Amino acid sequence: MSNSDVRKCPNPDRPEYAFIGRSNVGKSSLINMLMQRKKLAKTSSTPGKTQLINHYMVNDAWYLVDLPGYGYAKMPVKEKEKLEKIISNYILERKNLVNVFVLIDSRHSPQQIDLEFMNWLGISGIPFTMVFTKADKLKKSEADSNLSRYNERMLESWEELPMQYLTSAENGSGRDELLNFIETLNSDFSQTFSQ
Repeated sequence: MSNSDVRKCPNPDRPEYAFIGRSNVGKSSLINMLMQRKKLAKTSSTPGKTQLINHYMVNDAWYLVDLPGYGYAKMPVKEKEKLEKIISNYILERKNLVNVFVLIDSRHSPQQIDLEFMNWLGISGIPFTMVFTKADKLKKSEADSNLSRYNERMLESWEELPMQYLTSAENGSGRDELLNFIETLNSDFSQTFSQ
């Protein structure tokens, strides 16, 4: 199901996990890798392709949600504001949202826009996980160095760091770890939901 209005999202009776990141972070590729489906989420070389809230039902048990990216500089201001409203309304109002996976390009040093977005999630009391993408594009030492820099920046405003995963849509690394984490959260959700 795809739409731009949180009120029209599927019935909130299953745990839900949202994936979001800066434009061109490799979100669609990561979703396709996780689900082992080549064309589930539409990949594009043009940033800003996803402009709706896209729900995918997984094993009739949980929803994977593909959210629009943020921080696409070339988008007209009005359109950008509209997307920001879609994103914030969904994140703040969706009762069955268990976790937001914030995708970060592992090749870059900490980006202010990512840090600000994660701070907003923290202030809003929304659980989130940092997912570093494109790990196959750099050496392990470079990835470790970039992750350390991110952690240093995060610790300037956070007492403890959120969960972090290093992934690659190309070689599938991080897939099992992410899905196992979701599985753990699913069982917590069903216990809470049944009470």
